[in-house]
Amino acid sequence: MMDKQQLDAYFEAHREEMVRDICRLVRIRSDRSDPKPGMPYGEGPAKALAEAMEIAREMGLSVTNYDNYVCTADLNGSPTELDILAHLDVVPVSDGWTVTAPFAPLEKDGRLYGRGAADDKGPAVAALYAVKAVKDLGVPLSKNVRVILGTDEECGSSDLDYYYAREKEAPKSFSPDADFPLINLEKGGLRGRFTASWTEDRALPRLVSADGGTKLNVVPDKASALVEGLDREVLARCCETVSAETGISYAVSEENGCLRIDAKGTGAHAASPQEGNNAVTGLLRLLVSLPLADCEGFRRLKAVESAFPHGDWLGKAAGVAMKDDLSGETTLSFDIFRYSLTGLEGQFDCRASILANDENLRDVIKARLAEGGVELAPCSVFAAHHVPAESPFIRTLLRCYEEFTGEKGYCVSIGGGTYVHRLENGVAFGCAKPGVNNRMHGDDEFAEIDQLILSAKIFAAAIAEICG
Repeated sequence: MMDKQQLDAYFEAHREEMVRDICRLVRIRSDRSDPKPGMPYGEGPAKALAEAMEIAREMGLSVTNYDNYVCTADLNGSPTELDILAHLDVVPVSDGWTVTAPFAPLEKDGRLYGRGAADDKGPAVAALYAVKAVKDLGVPLSKNVRVILGTDEECGSSDLDYYYAREKEAPKSFSPDADFPLINLEKGGLRGRFTASWTEDRALPRLVSADGGTKLNVVPDKASALVEGLDREVLARCCETVSAETGISYAVSEENGCLRIDAKGTGAHAASPQEGNNAVTGLLRLLVSLPLADCEGFRRLKAVESAFPHGDWLGKAAGVAMKDDLSGETTLSFDIFRYSLTGLEGQFDCRASILANDENLRDVIKARLAEGGVELAPCSVFAAHHVPAESPFIRTLLRCYEEFTGEKGYCVSIGGGTYVHRLENGVAFGCAKPGVNNRMHGDDEFAEIDQLILSAKIFAAAIAEICG
């Protein structure tokens, strides 16, 4: 085990430098956009990758660019024993930030605010500084540690598909893209898309359109709709009633002869839908309460709302509530919805217990939607990821955690699929402190600076143990 006092002194000396480098990355807006030549995920992710490679080069690490999908930073030329995977892409931002602008990092009260500070640019830099500490302190290693920095974690991790089609997995891998102490089980799940279509009905009052959600793995914080032929006072009373029930706020305005409804909730990660207040389901709850004319489109809307009602993140109404002692409860987040005069489309993100399969999850939801004339597109349940808690690799990581925190290390299960979900011996290890909500995917995202520095110390000790 590396000397704790030595690492304390090292990171005290490099604290400001580390914060500076995190800010260099946070300033770059790196949510995925349309591809450009040589930029598979758009200009922002490519810029973040270029900046990260420059940071790694400044540290004296060996850097390789895999066609702007990922880059790697190697400590030495020995066989790689440990991969550390972090990502530089971020989810889109809303207009609800209050502490600072999303891409204007601000250090305040021991926290660093900004999109990506916690997910995952801060942890990425912490991993790089852990490698730098091992190098600068002259720790003798017989194996290599490689930091892999990707740019598509938030939208499916196709960057890792590209990388691992060219490189082998290291014998051991961890990603600092979650919580301490250690996550060794990630739920399986189902990402479903459903549709319905009909002939336009002109009977009034009617729903003209509805729109909400941008990313499948983000609980939407806003949604909107246009209603035609409805009395404004009637709508206002319904908004007041449903807002008291749901906690969603509704604003009404006029647009092109219709009444526009803007619903505002609270964003969250789809793996923890209970931490948000879903604006899409909140909007649907309002819409089905309105005295609209009976028509096929309105009936299909009611069927969707009935299957995925507001506040039901356990899938009870859909008939798929299940849990087990190892992985916990299945969760379901309805995150994207579109409605027009002739059809609707929606997408949900289900994080499933290890008990789940196509028969007891997919087929049940499919049948539930079909009852209301809504069709689930072809999809399949993907398996959970599990690395046994008794493995020597996990015991080493938890020993390092315990040494530097003084806390008991243990394994947990999560609904999120981290960057190592498809790696045979991959676990999630840090960086967030247990019980701290860093507002990942939400407004005013932040990282605790002391926690990032503590994480870097733990990672350095783990590198020395695993690669020594």
